Amino acid sequence: MAQWGALGHPFFFVPLASFAFDFQKALGLTAMFHLASNVSKIILFRNGLNRKLLLQLGVAAVLFVILGSFLTRFFDSKILEIALSIFLILLSLIFLIKKDSVLQPGSKETIVGGSLSGFFAGFLGTGGAVRGLTMAAFNLPKEIFIATSAAIDLAVDFSRTIVYFFNGYISSEMMVYVPYLLLFGFGGTFIRKKILVYIPQERFRLISLILILLIGIASLVAIYVKKGS
Repeated sequence: MAQWGALGHPFFFVPLASFAFDFQKALGLTAMFHLASNVSKIILFRNGLNRKLLLQLGVAAVLFVILGSFLTRFFDSKILEIALSIFLILLSLIFLIKKDSVLQPGSKETIVGGSLSGFFAGFLGTGGAVRGLTMAAFNLPKEIFIATSAAIDLAVDFSRTIVYFFNGYISSEMMVYVPYLLLFGFGGTFIRKKILVYIPQERFRLISLILILLIGIASLVAIYVKKGS
C-alpha cells in the first residue's frame, strides 16, 4: 500500500475528484494533494523508513510513472481504469479470504510491484493502491509500511506532477486549491498518526486490504456515473 497504504493514503481522491472534474484535471489535483500528504508522512514517520525497499520499489516506480504520465496524452484510459478496479477488487479479496497468505519482499516482487504502481499512478492517478496491495502482501510493520510508501510516493508524485504540468493538466486556476490540499494533507496525517497507535499490526493489514477493496469498488462506481452523465 502509497501511497500509508490504504490506511491514511488519499487513494479515494481520484474517484472522488472524478465526480467533479474531468479525468485530466483530477489527475493534476491528485498529484498535488499527494505531494502535500506524503511530505507530512515522511516528517511524522521518518524513523520507519526502509532504505532497501525504498530503492527497489522507488526506482522502478519513478521510471514507470514517467512512462504512464506521458502515455495519458495518447490513450483512452477507460479500459485500463476498469481493469485496475477489477484487479484491486480481486487481489484484495484473495488476501482477505486467505488471511495467512504473505509474499516475501524479494527483489522480483518489489520491482514488479513498483513498476505496476508507478505506471498506474502516472496513467490513472491511483498507483498507490497497487503498491499498497504489494506492501500489504509483505505484511510489513505499520511504521515501515507508512514511511517507505510515503517516500516512494513523494518521488513518484513529484515526477508525474512535472509531466502533468507540461501536458496541460495543471492550470493557474487550480492553484486556488493548493492551501486546502496542504491543510488536509498535513492535518489528516497528524490525526491518522494518533489513531494508528491503537491499531494492532494484524488489524492494520486487514483494514488496509478492506480499504483497497473499497477503492476498487469506488473506482467502478465513478466510471459508471461518468458514463451515465
